[in-house]
Amino acid sequence: MSTAEPVIVARDVYKVFVARGERRRRRAFLALHNVNLAIPRGRFVSFVGPSGCGKSTLLNMIAGLVRPTEGEIRYKHAPVTAVNTDVGYITQDDNLLPWRTLRENVELALEFRGVALVARRELSARYIQMVGLDGFEHHYPHELSGGMRKRAALIRTLIYDPDVILMDEPFGPLDAQTRVILQDELLKLWEGSGKTVVFVTHDLVEATALSDEIVLFSRAPGTIKQVYDVPLGRPRDVFRILAHPNFPAFFDRLWRDLKEEIMDVELGVS
Repeated sequence: MSTAEPVIVARDVYKVFVARGERRRRRAFLALHNVNLAIPRGRFVSFVGPSGCGKSTLLNMIAGLVRPTEGEIRYKHAPVTAVNTDVGYITQDDNLLPWRTLRENVELALEFRGVALVARRELSARYIQMVGLDGFEHHYPHELSGGMRKRAALIRTLIYDPDVILMDEPFGPLDAQTRVILQDELLKLWEGSGKTVVFVTHDLVEATALSDEIVLFSRAPGTIKQVYDVPLGRPRDVFRILAHPNFPAFFDRLWRDLKEEIMDVELGVS
């Protein structure tokens, strides 16, 4: 476990969602239950767990998009009480603006922040080249492949240099080959940057390949069942991760613990 200073802390967090049912009855659903977690600065941390266990809900709390019903989320020692504009957030959808070119999409946050045109052009050219998209600067999103759009979404967030990047299954819709390529590019951009990444995924191989720590959530109502240090070292070769000598035993342990939660969900155990 890292001894670095926590940049994100969840303290005694509960979340209840209330939905209207038939005849306007209000039904309560407990999504998160007594969640306590500290995420160290500069670490790559993945959330895994059964569907509906609250992984994305906790991510949205860190972003300030959802408020805890009870408890507190703290970011850099201050409570998160509104939209957290200090973090970058990459979702499953690339959310590129269809009327803007690749370069214009990448420069969007810099434009909002009043960065001068020349500086924007220099930065965007550097980041576009980093992910192999040079030559596509003037293409619109519909002219790009899914993987290219994901690259654009990634550097659109990295370009304004947030200390913390939240990622909610960003590579989920992609084919297996493109996923691994983007995982490798993400690690190359992240390693040595000092940035903190919080990454939600259902893919245990992806979580193991990328992460320093993996947080396993229980079935709903979600709480933290276990936090694992990933024993694979850095730098990480995602293309040969299955051949790493520490991978099989660690993956088996992680899958065994997750399987207990999945089986309980399927069997209806409460």
